[in-house]
Amino acid sequence: MNMIYDSPIGRLKITAQEGAISALSFAEDSDSADSGAERESILHRAALWLDGYFKGQAEPLPPIAPKGTMFQQRVWRALCDIPFGETRSYGQIAAEVGCASARAIGGAVGKNPVLIMIPCHRVIGADGSLTGFSAGIEHKIQLLDHENKFT
Repeated sequence: MNMIYDSPIGRLKITAQEGAISALSFAEDSDSADSGAERESILHRAALWLDGYFKGQAEPLPPIAPKGTMFQQRVWRALCDIPFGETRSYGQIAAEVGCASARAIGGAVGKNPVLIMIPCHRVIGADGSLTGFSAGIEHKIQLLDHENKFT
């Protein structure tokens, strides 16, 4: 099931499978919501979470179930520990998950299918530079600027 969410930084596509959010991405022009998707409880919970996020309010995260390798899952769990309005470097995430390669962390971060909820936009280069973001660096800047308004 898919739902389109109109956010302050663009249209987002929320995808749910088996009672959990499996993907959250920026919507393409051709994307549309599935019939009846707004009534799907998990999609509604995701929309409420996004409402809170964009108001700078902490809401309980709905169940998420991104598909990925065990390593990717470990990295994505570490990303969820980065507080709202803060950032971590790829190297810091590598140390946290016990990986010697910041590059491997970058690969896992880049495969994150649940943007914003798994806050990969909060990962930056060791020198503070805003490195890649699968949805485009302009969206990363928008998300970080948004969070900085509330911290």
